[in-house]
Amino acid sequence: MSLYISGFYCGLSGLLLLGLSALVVMVRVRTRVGIGDGQQPALIAAIRAQGNYVEYAPLVLLLLAAAEAAQLGALWLHIFGTIWLLGRLLHAYGMVKAEGGVHLARLIGILSTWITLLSLSVINIYYWGALTLSASH
Repeated sequence: MSLYISGFYCGLSGLLLLGLSALVVMVRVRTRVGIGDGQQPALIAAIRAQGNYVEYAPLVLLLLAAAEAAQLGALWLHIFGTIWLLGRLLHAYGMVKAEGGVHLARLIGILSTWITLLSLSVINIYYWGALTLSASH
């Protein structure tokens, strides 16, 4: 069993995490806040953009890998992987740009994340049910 498609999106997701981490460091340097957030809106937004990403990434990527292991088609894996990454980019951009406030990119980003999370969850439950039913007959 090869997980090269989900592995590809794990790699891209890792690069996005590095970018978000670098952003936090740059804002820390600019605001001269080494620990905590110093109640600086730009730093709070950068920290939360990174944190929010880290809160969703493990489960979404695990669900993507599980769907690939269950032999979901390559096109669907790429669709979900692309929606996931674009959504996370939009969310981070909107979060940082609006310093945690309302921004259309942030809304589109979180909706993309939730749609991906819901879809992959349902797909994996479906595959489990299909496998369970076929094994019992």
